[in-house]
Amino acid sequence: MGFFKSLFHKITNRAEIEWDEVEAELIAADLGVKGSMLIIDELRGLGRKITANDVVEAARRHISKRLPDASPQLVRRTDGLPCVVLVVGVNGVGKTTSAAKLAHWLQKQHHSVILAAADTFRAAAVEQLERWGERLAIPVVKGNANADPSSVCFHAHQKAIASKADFLICDTAGRLHTRHNLMEELTKIRRVIAKNDPTAPHMTLLAVDATTGSNALQQAKEFHKACPLDGLILTKMDGSGKGGIAVTIHEQLQIPPCFVGTGEEPDAFALFNKEKFLNEVI
Repeated sequence: MGFFKSLFHKITNRAEIEWDEVEAELIAADLGVKGSMLIIDELRGLGRKITANDVVEAARRHISKRLPDASPQLVRRTDGLPCVVLVVGVNGVGKTTSAAKLAHWLQKQHHSVILAAADTFRAAAVEQLERWGERLAIPVVKGNANADPSSVCFHAHQKAIASKADFLICDTAGRLHTRHNLMEELTKIRRVIAKNDPTAPHMTLLAVDATTGSNALQQAKEFHKACPLDGLILTKMDGSGKGGIAVTIHEQLQIPPCFVGTGEEPDAFALFNKEKFLNEVI
């Protein structure tokens, strides 16, 4: 059940609004204390008896204001060189799956895509991406076990340039955002890729588990310091996650949600759409 429906059912038919309960529900939806209090203050300011519809509409209105109307788009370049996309994130958020599904999404737009298996320290990640590549008929460039991830990205980029691929998607190693040396590795990847094309990479997307909650905000802050982020991939939106953390991340860091993953199948992936997000997901 989405957040708005859940909130509506908890409040409807109540003789009086329990403000502490409403506030707790809003905070639990990862909308942040400040955002939740703004909604409460607006409702209290109406000066009349509040209905469940009032609460839901106020929440929807505030969330809509805090989200961008449009997100950055992946566009094929006109100079014949590949658009390079880095997919980053902590372990277990669905990063490798998201990289593959993004490649498939681009493939469906009639673009040629190459995947770089740069999570070289986890053999299972390389194998997982190879399986996706075989399933989707997308070339995957990999290195030897424990190879330098930046080297894998560099050679994958060279292959993408030589084959005139439209997009190169680099699946980087999952890393704890608190590990400085691993975060520095992302800086190196960016620097090495730029040797082939000074404008690359062109987009860096952070995969965020929608069920993670407020910890995802800290992840976004740390990744943004080490590797400037252009957007979010919200994963596991088919689970219990409400996705409200995307609102807080955008409001605090100006990093917009770009894509939404809603399952394990290749097609369970779409561009972020604010109206759909408000109507169907939260």
